[in-house]
Amino acid sequence: MDFAALRSVANGTKRTWREFCPVVRFRREADMRRQRVEDRSVVIDVVDGARSRHRCAIGCFVGSESHEGAVQMQISTIGLDIAKNVFQVHGIDANETVVVRKRLRRSQVLAFFKALPPCLIGMEACATAHYWARELTKLGHRVRLMPAKDVKAYVKRNKNDAADAEAICEAVRRPTMRFVQVKSAEQQGQLMQHRTRDLLMRQRTQSINALRAHLAELGIVAAQGDKGVKELLSIVADEKDARLPIDARASVIVLAAQLQAVQTLIGSIEKRIKTQHRSNEASKRLETIPGIGVIGASAIAATVADPTVFRSGRNFAAWIGLVPRQDSTGGKQKLGPISKQGDRYLRRILVVGAHSVLRRAKQNPEKYLWLTQLLARRPFKVVAVALANKMARMAWALLAHGGTYRAPVLAAAA
Repeated sequence: MDFAALRSVANGTKRTWREFCPVVRFRREADMRRQRVEDRSVVIDVVDGARSRHRCAIGCFVGSESHEGAVQMQISTIGLDIAKNVFQVHGIDANETVVVRKRLRRSQVLAFFKALPPCLIGMEACATAHYWARELTKLGHRVRLMPAKDVKAYVKRNKNDAADAEAICEAVRRPTMRFVQVKSAEQQGQLMQHRTRDLLMRQRTQSINALRAHLAELGIVAAQGDKGVKELLSIVADEKDARLPIDARASVIVLAAQLQAVQTLIGSIEKRIKTQHRSNEASKRLETIPGIGVIGASAIAATVADPTVFRSGRNFAAWIGLVPRQDSTGGKQKLGPISKQGDRYLRRILVVGAHSVLRRAKQNPEKYLWLTQLLARRPFKVVAVALANKMARMAWALLAHGGTYRAPVLAAAA
């Protein structure tokens, strides 16, 4: 028995053999020293400043307790997967090492990025992406938006928020990636008028179809077009017409009132679009192109704020989806129907405008020689798409180089 054991017996205290073992005593002292070190190192969270005793897992600079907020994350690129309430962050440093993988609530997003030094942030060009791009740009970050279909190729295996954010972080650094230009709030406001008008026009069509169908069940039909609709509305308003039962009249009166209300709203929105068109020089130059009216000119001018993002008019037409879809391989070129990618609203406006030009070409074939020759070889709708493609190229040329449209005869005479 050693001296420490004899002294414990003399003092009347009982100590176990573990306390006298040198190995056990050494481990206990090492644990105590490690605990003291951990107590002195305090990690401050980036978002809310909360202290954490565990090791920093996101590669941050840990300052002393007296310098609160001295947190500097060495992040060069961030992939941000956005949603309505839950956001996923995936950040890497200059060595492509993952330094942060975090889930944020909507109220934490701006505070999180405000605490970071300026870096590259990638996002998918989906709903609310332009708003977040503007807000993060105000904080000094460089934001790039990408089409979601281009980011999908970088998703590994299963799809979840963390995998999507990692794929965005990988895609935004690719040199061949195509990016979407961030829209301003004013630009989005102008486009909202076109989208609202388009929605109201669909609702007007639904009301007209419902009114025609209900009256047809009672043997009341009318010709196509606005003239037939006015005839049906006059029948609904005539209370002396015995062909409509009381309950049926009560139902179709509601449809007639809804139709008139929607028509009034469409007129008010079109009035605002015309006012914006008159105040926009680019929109007025686009209106000089045959087949492009006030609605089409204002929509193109509001959508394409910077035409230089397209290398040529063909790229602009391909962005709208008016070029053939390719399925070529082995050196054999195989072209199919148009790709129908890009902005469907602009594509529909151009195709509808091309139809109106073709109808005039049939009435005056000597004035539209190219269209007349093309109609002799190809179907009507194929020629309409070809003309829409040509209209898109001309629109890009006017936006990029200025000037107004000149008819081929006038250009030859000049």
